[in-house]
Amino acid sequence: MSTATETIEFQAESRQLLQLMIHSIYSNKDIFLRELISNASDALDKLRLESYQDKNLDVDTSDLHIELVIDKENRTLTVADNGIGMSRDEVVDLIGTIAKSGTADLLAKLKETDPAASQELIGQFGVGFYSSFMVADTVTLVTRKAGDAAGVRWESTGEGSYTIEPVDDAPQGSAVTLHLKAEDAEDSLHDYANPATVRRIVKKYSDFITWPIRMTPEKAPAAEEAPATEEGAAAEEGAEPAEPQPETVNSMKALWARAQRDVTTEEYNEFYRHVSHDWQEPLETIRLAAEGTFEYQALLFLPQVAPMDLYMRDSRRGVQLYVRRVFIMDDCEALVPEYLRFVKGVVDAADLSLNVSREILQQDRQISAIRRRLVKKVLSTVRTMMTEEPEKYTTFWDQFGRAVKEGLLSDHDNQDAILEICSFASTHDAEKPTTLAQYVERMKEGQEHVYYMTGDSRSSIEASPHMEALRDRGYEVLLLVDPIDEVWVDQVPGFDGKELRSIAKGQVDLETEEQKERAGEQREEFAGLLDWMGTALTDDVKEVRLSSRLTTSAACLVNDENDMSPTLEKMYRAMGQEMPTVKRILELNPSHPLVTGLKAKQEASPEDSGLGETAELLYGMALLAEGGELSDPSRFVSLLAGRLERTL
Repeated sequence: MSTATETIEFQAESRQLLQLMIHSIYSNKDIFLRELISNASDALDKLRLESYQDKNLDVDTSDLHIELVIDKENRTLTVADNGIGMSRDEVVDLIGTIAKSGTADLLAKLKETDPAASQELIGQFGVGFYSSFMVADTVTLVTRKAGDAAGVRWESTGEGSYTIEPVDDAPQGSAVTLHLKAEDAEDSLHDYANPATVRRIVKKYSDFITWPIRMTPEKAPAAEEAPATEEGAAAEEGAEPAEPQPETVNSMKALWARAQRDVTTEEYNEFYRHVSHDWQEPLETIRLAAEGTFEYQALLFLPQVAPMDLYMRDSRRGVQLYVRRVFIMDDCEALVPEYLRFVKGVVDAADLSLNVSREILQQDRQISAIRRRLVKKVLSTVRTMMTEEPEKYTTFWDQFGRAVKEGLLSDHDNQDAILEICSFASTHDAEKPTTLAQYVERMKEGQEHVYYMTGDSRSSIEASPHMEALRDRGYEVLLLVDPIDEVWVDQVPGFDGKELRSIAKGQVDLETEEQKERAGEQREEFAGLLDWMGTALTDDVKEVRLSSRLTTSAACLVNDENDMSPTLEKMYRAMGQEMPTVKRILELNPSHPLVTGLKAKQEASPEDSGLGETAELLYGMALLAEGGELSDPSRFVSLLAGRLERTL
């Protein structure tokens, strides 16, 4: 370890973020203390867990606690713990960098957001330590990792740099000392060198912390001198007032272990902020418990806003795991499936080993059973929200719907329950999405399928030629525009006995018996044209046939029932996966003048070289109409220009 004091510059983006936080983000400065206490609590949890797992770690865990020390004369407030502590490298990595990734994205969002809404972005980013600079001119961190011989001292004014140096006599754990800004005479409520202010904040935000938070009360002022009695004079002479002893200022009651009637909404909200590092209140609070062959208690929360890393590969997921009130791990992935990675909270199991590892958890029968019950409870809670609190459900689905739909691929046991809580845009209402149950209720008499189409946007789907016949007949179509929709629709057979059917794949059976009879006659009439075009376009299409789904367009392209859609093919290629080109089916509208004219021309002059060009143009038009890409745009433009010239 270096023996000299080093001055290290903050990264440029981290410096900008820090200045935004200090000067323009927070409206409630009290939360800095909540964040520091939360960090200290995490450090104590990690030390106790480490002591269980590493029997060679020589540390005393008999009196783990958090201590708050106020020096009114020098205007400092120290938050200290005797937890796991940090090494020099960890200080530089975790404290000196502010954030490892995503800083630029956060800054861009902050610049577009009004200050009132900025707190939620900071909360999602998880940089609460730096809220200390709202109330302090200088922040000093002295820390020593459990098991290390020496510690480290970090200090910064929150400007462009920080200093770091070794400390030989640092106690185990971490102590964050805030050199408080000058007192505002008009704002005594927020004087953080006032013990009463600090106690109030602890009771409000951190009362549920399971470790003791201790403060030493102020010395009582010396009593005014009074005449002494003869007996008491000798005893009082030279007596020193007793030094006040530290007092625990939080109740240390685990919320999930208390009766629901004894916990207030505000206590739940503060606990959610503690476990999630979110600044907002939770959208929904979920409690459940089980007794019998194995016991557990769970306190879960659904956030109001999706975290910024929800769709990032390295996003954190899972809930905190405790065993008999003993913290075991953060982000226990074994308890929550990936599609519910936004769920926050705590699970406290009674019968697990304190030395359990992540690998063991993946195979543990009790953990699997708890996970199944948690998933069912979350899904049933959303279903209840859907019917009883539709506005709250709308917020949930807007934020987390894309993630939930991933479960249609990965959680086959709960596929039906997930489908019940899904909402989709549809042609029934331009603004309001629909559930599958609502769609089925509105189905026309004799309608056998739930019709859908996938695409990049609602507008592109609504403009697609595939919509024409369904629109004319008044059939509702689900408009699926999320990338995940391209995948799950092939894995879900149907809903409530109704098959899901793509209007851009296979045959769409919308014809009456009379229309089917007429279609049979038309196939005979157009057989020559269809065979000829199939040969002319053999490099591009697998078949040319007449369409029952077109009313105004001349042609459209469709996939075979089990073929991959063009959008999904494009997605795989964007991810670097080489995909074989899938030939599609070209459908012609037998009533369109362009098609009937081409039929007449082909029958009259089958050797005309212009016929092949017309077939190419017809195929290109169908491809462009659905938003596809031409393989040779310059040839298409040349053919079109030549055809236009001949009409002038």
